[in-house]
Amino acid sequence: MDILQISGIAISGAVLAVVLKYQKPPLAMLLSIFVGMTIFLLILSKIGAIIDVLRQLANQANINSVYMATLLKIIGIAYIADFIAQICRDADQGAIALKVELAAKVMVLVLAVPIIVAVLQALLRLIP
Repeated sequence: MDILQISGIAISGAVLAVVLKYQKPPLAMLLSIFVGMTIFLLILSKIGAIIDVLRQLANQANINSVYMATLLKIIGIAYIADFIAQICRDADQGAIALKVELAAKVMVLVLAVPIIVAVLQALLRLIP
């Protein structure tokens, strides 16, 4: 049922944004951002449920919580950066969108370094 609610909000927002685009372009952009943020807030609880399930599975599999937290941060960075980049593109700011995506890639790489180091150390221990 949530998808029907989200779809209704999205279609209503899109129609209103198209109408406003020719009369008051700044308001159309603000409406677009507001609709996007509203949809994001509606799915936030679902994301929380997914995170809880992943943490339970990680605990059952005896996976170090640091690695799981890092993985969840990476996923969060990817989703948020994509969301913000799309908003920038909607505002005809493709250059800013590219910078957001670049920043996200660098942040993901920074977070991944400890995991890469741990994997390499494990491999080095296996080599005689």
